[in-house]
Amino acid sequence: MPRQDVSIHDAPLSKRELQDAALVAARAFHTDPFFEYLSPMAVARARGLALYFASLLRHLGPTARILTGRRDGAVIGIGAWIPPEGYPFTASLQLAQTLGALRALYRVPPSIVRGLRYLTAIETAHPKEPLWYLQLLACDAQHQGTGVGTALVEGVLAECDRDGIASYLETQKEANLAYYGRFGYEVAATLNPVRDGPPLWTLRREPRQR
Repeated sequence: MPRQDVSIHDAPLSKRELQDAALVAARAFHTDPFFEYLSPMAVARARGLALYFASLLRHLGPTARILTGRRDGAVIGIGAWIPPEGYPFTASLQLAQTLGALRALYRVPPSIVRGLRYLTAIETAHPKEPLWYLQLLACDAQHQGTGVGTALVEGVLAECDRDGIASYLETQKEANLAYYGRFGYEVAATLNPVRDGPPLWTLRREPRQR
């Protein structure tokens, strides 16, 4: 459970809340090996990540479920889930997400091709049957280990178990494999879209019997 002074909100985000959530994600992923590979310069990476996550959160579709962890009203954690009926994304959402990724990388032109290869590999690997898709989970560093991430995950996983639906995610950080393993996720595939780039892992969780 998260600390008593942290609450979990399950509601659409205002424009300001969306920007705050995007900054939380940008800070959380700033030292991620995948994003360090695509954008080696720290300042450019910070700017690009803020743009990327703001665009991503704006273009998840009308059925997306965005959970936030908050302390004193401030967003400190974000979990973005796509329900079974929300994926695959419509052509317009896919285009908007791709343009958002390109905008985030425009200061690093060589990484645009690499980034597109990763996006293509992720799309190809995504399961075709309906499931819950955890597209984003992030928490500010000072609140990691306090149960916020767990609270952003467990509620939806309980629904998966109740309804008998699998869930799925990707991660760029090998250390996260053990973290997600605690919830029952297992590695489905290891993706290597770019020869000299870091791998991505896809993980899947089957519903548990109640």
